[in-house]
Amino acid sequence: MRRLIAAALLATLAACGQTSTDDAATAEPLAAAATVDFGDDTSRWSNDNECDDKRFIGSGMTATPLLDEDIGHDATDCRTAFQAGNLTMRNAAAASAPQALAAAPVAGGAVNFGDDNGDWSNDNECDDKRFTGPGMTSTVLLDADVGHDATDCRTAYEAGRLQLVGSGAAAPAK
Repeated sequence: MRRLIAAALLATLAACGQTSTDDAATAEPLAAAATVDFGDDTSRWSNDNECDDKRFIGSGMTATPLLDEDIGHDATDCRTAFQAGNLTMRNAAAASAPQALAAAPVAGGAVNFGDDNGDWSNDNECDDKRFTGPGMTSTVLLDADVGHDATDCRTAYEAGRLQLVGSGAAAPAK
């Protein structure tokens, strides 16, 4: 809806001869921000003018360690920096994919492994906390990696070295 409003505003200004390249540059971050679920401001670090949500990267980020508990809970800081062009999504799919994949890890009888857009993909260890077993990494599992280590997780799952958490059974070994 915001994208339509921004486009209509630009069209109206253009008809009046009142647009500039700055108007178009401003409309793009506003339109992109309309598609991101920034969440809420319940983080203890919200409203400090630094984005603490690890789904983002850029100069608007805090320099302190990023925590899973802050994902989606620093909306005002992240939205402001995003709209100013000081942040981008670390992974465009991260805006909604972890929640969707966690809610439906199996669709139509097949595991939805996701993609390989995680920071730790293709290292021969599954980093997706929806799985358990000897094919998993020994490092801390992050919400941001859910659905973003497909090749590693699929390979271990198909070899019988992983199972979905709570499923009680690994995939049959081939």
